Amino acid sequence: MADDDHSCADVTQDFWLGGKLALRQLRHGQRAGTDAALLAAAFAQLEGRIADAGAGAGAVGLALAQRHADVQVELIDINPGLVALAAQNGLDNHLSHRVFARCHDLLAADAMKALQGRYDVVVSNPPFYLPEQARAPRDRARAQAHVLYGGSTEAWVRACRKMLRPKGVLVMIHRPEALAAILAGLGQGGDGLRLLALQPREGAPTSRIILRWQQGSRAPLCLLAPLVLHQASGAFTPEADALHRGEATLALEP
Repeated sequence: MADDDHSCADVTQDFWLGGKLALRQLRHGQRAGTDAALLAAAFAQLEGRIADAGAGAGAVGLALAQRHADVQVELIDINPGLVALAAQNGLDNHLSHRVFARCHDLLAADAMKALQGRYDVVVSNPPFYLPEQARAPRDRARAQAHVLYGGSTEAWVRACRKMLRPKGVLVMIHRPEALAAILAGLGQGGDGLRLLALQPREGAPTSRIILRWQQGSRAPLCLLAPLVLHQASGAFTPEADALHRGEATLALEP
């Protein structure tokens, strides 16, 4: 079997966000979890053409389409097998009339030619690591989800920025260590940027950041109050639990 093909035995049928979304996922590959749930909760209101950049099986983009009736979503990934899985998830959730899966390498020039300036909003849960920063998993799909080959975080952010229409919005989740590269990819310091820090527990160092950036905005950098994910017992905080069940949104908008 080719690396990009997935048999039925490789795929699980799950019900995500409190059972609201049916999701076929790779059994041993990248699976929808906290990062995807929080990114899917990033909008109180949403409309227009949306791109989920590095969509995998499509969890984030499908959740956005399910929550917001006035969007058209394109699920974009480099892995043809995952693109096929994302397309099937669109069918399973009766969203295929508004959700479309596309196979593109976002760091390739031909992809940018096809995608530049197309979207009102780009969301992305990208590979967090460069090849020299982590040992890649043996499974190709899982490796592509974790490790960014053939480019850099700065290049990925630059590609997402180029996909936006004027005044378009980029929302991304990443490690805090990537902030300098993210700012370099945006190309204009912190203008138009709102940052939310995610803490595993009260008083713990930030483990993730969610950023919202609007193209062309001159609004000053805004650091939002951090979101704490777990109580001392290890259980989710009430806020985090509601986000994981698809019953709340993050206050990222100005």
